[in-house]
Amino acid sequence: MQPYMMISNRNRDGDGLGADIAALTFYTADGAIDPKSLHKLSAWTKITRTDFVARLKQIADNFPLLPDNQNENQSHVCLFVHGFNTSWTDAVDDYLDVKNSLIEPANLGLTVLYSWPSKGSVAGYLPDREDARESAPDLAQLFVDLNDYLVKKQRIAATTNDPEKLCKAKVSVIAHSMGAYVMQCALVAASKRMNNPQLVSLINQLVLIAADIDNDLFQLDKPIDGDGSLMANLCYRIAALYTGLDSVLGMSAGLKHFGTRRLGRSGLSDRTKVFDNVFDFEITAYINRSDPSIHSAVFDSAPAIDIVENILRGVDRNYIAEGISPFVQPLAQPA
Repeated sequence: MQPYMMISNRNRDGDGLGADIAALTFYTADGAIDPKSLHKLSAWTKITRTDFVARLKQIADNFPLLPDNQNENQSHVCLFVHGFNTSWTDAVDDYLDVKNSLIEPANLGLTVLYSWPSKGSVAGYLPDREDARESAPDLAQLFVDLNDYLVKKQRIAATTNDPEKLCKAKVSVIAHSMGAYVMQCALVAASKRMNNPQLVSLINQLVLIAADIDNDLFQLDKPIDGDGSLMANLCYRIAALYTGLDSVLGMSAGLKHFGTRRLGRSGLSDRTKVFDNVFDFEITAYINRSDPSIHSAVFDSAPAIDIVENILRGVDRNYIAEGISPFVQPLAQPA
């Protein structure tokens, strides 16, 4: 079992983390401890940024290097970024769901939580948006450091002609709700700090679930230095799961976006005119439509989790649902 690992820019609040922005901190916990204890910060060990990065590299270096024809089984370092209206303890629970119901059962590697200071209340929507944007620089620097490491490993492998020197982990991200906006801001900042690199894909698979970002972000008619273009350049593939049943994102569009719909509610604005490594997938048939929280229903549905697993593995977009039965919806009650 892999260790629990967390990065956060939330403030310390007793034996937990609060809803205010603070300096970036790094934590780890033994994978064998009782997961229920992780709601207390005392169960986590705070370590330095240098030690945290060193541990990530050590874990990645110990992953098996698989032949090309087994690429879909290659291990990941998967960052999970939670969304709006999420307290720290709720963020830990969401992280545990991803770790224990997706990444580790599928033997896909290591899961890392990035917890930003969401207010944990519906009234905090607009402040959450501001904190999401302010969280980007810290996360961007992590991506810059990661890019330096990947480029270094690639150069060593090329000069020594030794594939074992390559980085043995795919780097992937699952971003939920406003976590997608955190990633948008962070990747744009990282790209500019790295002068829009072309050498490697920093992120292998970016999975946007119920993404609270503009649905025309990745359109080809946007400026070449626009956010969508910079994001597409840093990712091997970007997948957006959406459902029109998401009333939370309906509220989001009404609050602030002057007619621009949400990617996680309506899908791509024009899927025929987006970057070729970006696609959307309607998840409605694979979630429980009676779930009281459709906004996070993907995490509560085994068929939807199977879709996410196939995306992370790199299964072609045309086959990610092959062999996966849609969610059996409850029969309508008689009038």
